[in-house]
Amino acid sequence: MKKFLVLSLMSLLSITPAMSATAEKVIGATVGDFADLSRESLKPLLEKKGYKIRIVEFTDYVQPNIALAEGSLDLNIFQHRPYLEQFAREKGLDLRPIAEVPTAPLGIYAGKLKSLAAVKDGSTVAMPNDPTNLARALLLLADLNWISLPKKIDPFKVSPLDIVKNPKNLKIVQLEAAQIPRSLQDVDYAIINGNYVVSSGMSLTSKLAPEKSNAYINWAVVRSKDAQSDFAKAVIEALNSKEFQAYAKNKFKGYKYPSTWK
Repeated sequence: MKKFLVLSLMSLLSITPAMSATAEKVIGATVGDFADLSRESLKPLLEKKGYKIRIVEFTDYVQPNIALAEGSLDLNIFQHRPYLEQFAREKGLDLRPIAEVPTAPLGIYAGKLKSLAAVKDGSTVAMPNDPTNLARALLLLADLNWISLPKKIDPFKVSPLDIVKNPKNLKIVQLEAAQIPRSLQDVDYAIINGNYVVSSGMSLTSKLAPEKSNAYINWAVVRSKDAQSDFAKAVIEALNSKEFQAYAKNKFKGYKYPSTWK
């Protein structure tokens, strides 16, 4: 009997790591490129390491962070660092970015007017209504010399109230970022986040002009308490692996790639 008990305990100990390794991990990503890279490459790479992965898709920028903080997700991929920091501060969330991911740049796209040269007095420009991406959009308009902003300003907190000159009398239409591609027939121009360009079936190469800043590359994010977990380390390794880099450079041409890639 003692021999049987010892063998049984040894058997249980031998399967415990495998059981823990196969505990399901849930990754949340916005529809389009981030959901694609999560499903097509990150998931298989993590499953090779023994993790069971489920992908959940979101159509907005609010719920993925709430779900992560509440424990419904173990990781999310959809946001740049300025947005994360502002959102976490406003909502009191303890989240941390752990690895950069390929990012489609924000740009201005043709609506009813098909070129930048066609801009006219009173032209309408749709742009994201969340504060960080709204600031990015306004900076893009300033780069085009369509508006003027103060020389000294926090680039992450620019709002329409900061516009000091608007010689073309542009009318700014603020919309939920995911809805902007559907607004193209109603406005003259639209400033769209790259992932929503892709998910709507548009081409990144059709943009009339890109943003100049490199500050808005996107990140994989976890709860701060899990930043040193085995799963977080596995995610970092996978997102910087040669396999993932090869996949991303083939799949996401024209994107901004992580600074950690060589």
